[in-house]
Amino acid sequence: METRLPWPEYFMGITYMVSERSTCLRRKVGAIAVRDKRILATGYNGAPANISHCLDVGCLREQLGVPSGQRHEICRGLHAEQNVIIQAAVHGVSIAGADIYCTTQPCLICAKMLINCGVKTIFFAEGYPDELSETMFAEAGVGLERLDYQPR
Repeated sequence: METRLPWPEYFMGITYMVSERSTCLRRKVGAIAVRDKRILATGYNGAPANISHCLDVGCLREQLGVPSGQRHEICRGLHAEQNVIIQAAVHGVSIAGADIYCTTQPCLICAKMLINCGVKTIFFAEGYPDELSETMFAEAGVGLERLDYQPR
């Protein structure tokens, strides 16, 4: 008898599907907010609405040779976690107490935003070298759990 897909794998699979909408030339990232086994909002990394995408105009950070994780302020895109927060807010959906599934571990900026939203646990599949975000999640009592997940 075949077993059902466990909830964490189900939601992480959807998160990877969401990441396919990304317009970033460097890394496709997806995020979803889930509470009580229901998806509240989704987000992927890319430029704000009505702004040209990196796919169309190129990546300034790439052109300048900026390493991953540095100089976020010159990127025209928003992170997937930022977009999931924005989508929830625009549609009047609280994500307090929600779990966040991310293809990639959140950076420090996103960690601070997610902490202030009152999320419960962050599940991620791919690591990101940001020890301060890990420290802040721990101090705030937000769970951070890496899932052993490979997109199909």
